[in-house]
Amino acid sequence: MAKLALYVPLEAKAGREEEAAEFLRSALPLVEDEPGTTTWYAVRFDHNTFTIFDAFPDEAARDAHLAGKVAVALIQRAPDLFVDPPEIQRLEILAYKPHRAA
Repeated sequence: MAKLALYVPLEAKAGREEEAAEFLRSALPLVEDEPGTTTWYAVRFDHNTFTIFDAFPDEAARDAHLAGKVAVALIQRAPDLFVDPPEIQRLEILAYKPHRAA
């Protein structure tokens, strides 16, 4: 059960919007290698506004993710792609509906 989450709002720099979107898409295979990351979403709200939302069963899994390849790549690429450095917000999940295969 996912109990903890991260929320990372991101605003792409002017002219870097599609590059930012592609960077976020390219992170999926890295996250798929993280067994403790229950759910991971890269979301686009509008032309230049994005967010990452991911969920974890415990603090150890969340910490492992924050020390993993996606977090490192985000910190490295952020100055080129985003207006501000990533502000990683730690959340507590109060309730959720898990995905069930049909």
